[in-house]
Amino acid sequence: MSAVARVASPARSKWLLGRIPIGLAMGLFALYFLIPVWWLIVAASKDSGSLYSSFSLWFAGPDRIWANVRLTFTYEHGIYLRWLANSVGYAVIGGVAATLLAAAAGYAFAKFEFRGRSFLFTLVLGGVLVPQAALVLPLFLMMSSVHLTDTYWSVLLPSIVDPFGVYLARIYIQSMVPDDLLNAARIDGAGEFRIFRSMVLPTLTPGLVTIFFFQVVAIWNNFFLALVMLKNSSLYPVTLGLNVLNGQTRTVGASPDLISIVMMGALVSILPLAGSFFALQKYWRPSLVSSGFNG
Repeated sequence: MSAVARVASPARSKWLLGRIPIGLAMGLFALYFLIPVWWLIVAASKDSGSLYSSFSLWFAGPDRIWANVRLTFTYEHGIYLRWLANSVGYAVIGGVAATLLAAAAGYAFAKFEFRGRSFLFTLVLGGVLVPQAALVLPLFLMMSSVHLTDTYWSVLLPSIVDPFGVYLARIYIQSMVPDDLLNAARIDGAGEFRIFRSMVLPTLTPGLVTIFFFQVVAIWNNFFLALVMLKNSSLYPVTLGLNVLNGQTRTVGASPDLISIVMMGALVSILPLAGSFFALQKYWRPSLVSSGFNG
């Protein structure tokens, strides 16, 4: 064995030993996040009796899964499907509008000089720090004054403003869109809207996908806004609808099938988010992360 090999072998062994604690720590963190998901999958396959009488982290039997699926989608003439469609509509429409608005605002903050730019951007950063729950009551008063409560607009309109998305768009545009390219387009006679549509937006695809996904998740999980704004159950998103059903399970005379519907409904409700994550991740590039550090 050569001297280089003798030196390299202990170094490699030390490197491997140093990675074992890191691997164990990462495994524990993975279990911490995956066990609740596994418990939900198992709970969705049980009826109300076996949910409390059998082992919590293993299936009671395969015959109950499709029965719970049928109960969930046929309950109250398919109200769960209506709630799921509402959530998809709120998330997709609000996410697209918020992404385009954030891209336009980020482009203005990154590439235009105007009075008060730093102050306005500081206000945007301040909006990132404000908890969303603190804004729900003022938003309710505003929507009530224009008679928009208990409508789709009362959930959609507050969802199209995303201060964090503006921040991400500004950082990404500063790093990925050169000023020389914009100046050359202006010299060729292109208008600002055409430059933004034809040159800036295609360059921003990874950043726009990230902003869109973050906003979709935020809208999907924004339970409190819908709770305050909506009274009509046909307008509920799936999170609010399942919460109402969960409250009914504790009432006297409630059907024992309600808990199975809630569990299966909760499981189905995470599938669109998981699917969108795997569908959109091909658009993400390391350049977005590096642009954040460069900004």
